Amino acid sequence: MRILVSGASIAGPVLAYWLVRNGHEVTVVERSPVLRKTGGHAVDLFKPAMDISERMGVLPRIEALATGTTRLAFVREGTRRPIGADVTKLFAAASDRHVEVMRDDLSEIYYDATRADVEYVFGDSIASIGDDGDVTFDSGAPRRFDLVVGADGLHSTVRRLVFGEVAKTFVGAYLAVLSVPRELGVPGAMTGHIGPGRSAAVYGARHLDDARAVFLFRSPELAYHHRDVPRQKELLREAFAGLHPQVDRWLSHLDSGRAFYFDSITQLREDTWSRGRVALVGDAGYCPGPAIGGSTSLAVLGAYVLAGELGAGADHEAAFARYEHEMRDIVHRSRAFALGVAKTLIPASRAGVWGLTRGAQLLTALPSWLARPLARLNSRGVRMHDSMRVRDYGVQGAGVPAP
Repeated sequence: MRILVSGASIAGPVLAYWLVRNGHEVTVVERSPVLRKTGGHAVDLFKPAMDISERMGVLPRIEALATGTTRLAFVREGTRRPIGADVTKLFAAASDRHVEVMRDDLSEIYYDATRADVEYVFGDSIASIGDDGDVTFDSGAPRRFDLVVGADGLHSTVRRLVFGEVAKTFVGAYLAVLSVPRELGVPGAMTGHIGPGRSAAVYGARHLDDARAVFLFRSPELAYHHRDVPRQKELLREAFAGLHPQVDRWLSHLDSGRAFYFDSITQLREDTWSRGRVALVGDAGYCPGPAIGGSTSLAVLGAYVLAGELGAGADHEAAFARYEHEMRDIVHRSRAFALGVAKTLIPASRAGVWGLTRGAQLLTALPSWLARPLARLNSRGVRMHDSMRVRDYGVQGAGVPAP
């Protein structure tokens, strides 16, 4: 089949990789004129997504570009002494396999694994989708495809065109990421400041020529357009005024930094991700919330499952139904988990701030033989991602075969 995928970030290239190996002809259209380099934040791949990446043959490169963050130190607002924690122990308790990598690096790795076999069209976007598979692009060029998949994120064009305006659940918080000079970050460490309803931190990586400052804050829903960058920067300055002079220094690079990201932490709660010849994957269909619900790992897993079901031999409607069935439980759990994470990572009170920092410190002080079994007791919480089985669809990638 000829399949059009909208979005060349994470889910799109992973989906394209496995679709090609199932014998499909794939085109990926991306609004950006080049592969996006937005200065995005670090993202986590947990065991299922790492297993899939290993089957694709790209895991060694992903691990080579890992951020290498091993230490965490936060200063509570109104105090001077940092509270430290061992990040490796925190993630070891949560997953048997885990790697943290910059989103831009991960996107490029998946793109490189597919560009020889997939038609990429940059600088264009879908304008309309017909019931018969006819697609019109912003450039005006019409083409016909058998299927269309939206892998174009929380603000998906495909979802809007086919499903209309769907309900979104605002979690009550915002995420921002800013590129700052390299010397402001320390490779291997994340250092920051935290107060009731807001936290800010900076981190670096050995292979980056800059550092990244990341901001999380609670707020009622704010009025702005998701493409209005000046307004987003204004809101960020207001949210972090007075937290700490070091945070002010990071924010001083808002207008000079080469990259900036700002978005609400919002969930999509639709339980149907297909209609006719169109399906949604990743954040376009079931975003659990940026930075809090494991959305990157979920996107990789969803792309793999969708491609596998389309390659299983039945018609696309049956394949879409099986894809939704396979993903529904982990999507529901990711949503619930993300709500708890948002409350935990952005405490509303001083007592909550103390509990978060002290709890992280105590957990990482436990010996691994005790911390890991405690985490295993909650497979629907911190061990949620590892509980998802990666099926073998009988298609060989370029890497390690499925067990």
